Amino acid sequence: MMMPVPGTNGRGHLNLATSIRSLRLRNGLSQRQLAGRMSVPRTYVSKIENEKATPTLSSLERLARALEVTVPDLLSGGERTRQEEVNELMKDQFIAELLPFVAQLNGMQMSSILTQVRDLTVRPRRSA
Repeated sequence: MMMPVPGTNGRGHLNLATSIRSLRLRNGLSQRQLAGRMSVPRTYVSKIENEKATPTLSSLERLARALEVTVPDLLSGGERTRQEEVNELMKDQFIAELLPFVAQLNGMQMSSILTQVRDLTVRPRRSA
């Protein structure tokens, strides 16, 4: 018996619509904002997310750029493993220096801090 491939709809096909919606929401974007970044009508983004339209290769490239991921990340659902996220964070010297202190925190504290750090590194805050 074959098991469904993660990131697919169980029939062996990528669920691109779910991937795009997930990445859009992770970036805190509305369909209108994503469409603006891509220079396409909002209805096009809606149709893609509702599987009523299939994006062209050009649209996939614009989607990936607008969502700040690569096309392969977009196609894989943009889901990174926790270890991949930790490895990326550890490349930052400041984060690496904090690790001994973070290791002393309980699970809830560590999760909260890592979430905040991830948010800061993924979506830097704009200064006024």
